[in-house]
Amino acid sequence: MPKQDDAIRKQYETHGAQSYYEQFGATYRNPHEPIIADVLAYALATWPLDTTHVLDLACGSGEVTLALRAQGVTQITGVDPYTGDAYTERTGQIALPYRFEEIASGALTETYSLIVCSFAMHLVEESRLPTLCYTLASHAPDLVILTPHKRPQIKAVWGWQLRGETVIDRVRARWYYSLQFINE
Repeated sequence: MPKQDDAIRKQYETHGAQSYYEQFGATYRNPHEPIIADVLAYALATWPLDTTHVLDLACGSGEVTLALRAQGVTQITGVDPYTGDAYTERTGQIALPYRFEEIASGALTETYSLIVCSFAMHLVEESRLPTLCYTLASHAPDLVILTPHKRPQIKAVWGWQLRGETVIDRVRARWYYSLQFINE
């Protein structure tokens, strides 16, 4: 029997990542939810992150939102165009329906204290990643990316500077600060 992460990878190969989420997003569950919660708890305990208003970017079925709630965070906005039903079912909140391309084009209107993106930024087409990152840098002073890969590699010219990194059980957390917020 294949491991769950292998099963997801095979689904990406069969359908493509976007098509997979379009077809199965309403029932999606990240098989890595326990380690996501552990890594996020470590990040919150170790790094001085402001959790006043968090954007859960590519929120899936609410893994990050639920982990943040367990840490006492209350103001969380989810955004995901494909898994909104799964997110609402698990969190009781409605997710904003924006795709990465729409966010890069200015769909977000609020400023957040922190953006957390779990297991999704590595799926952004490399040609679109700089614009997305630069746009996100104008919406929050801090960004935490959780990923099972070394990707994405965010560059300073895209508006973010790496401030911290940890790996727990093969899940990497990277903390970036926005170069657009430095003088504010």
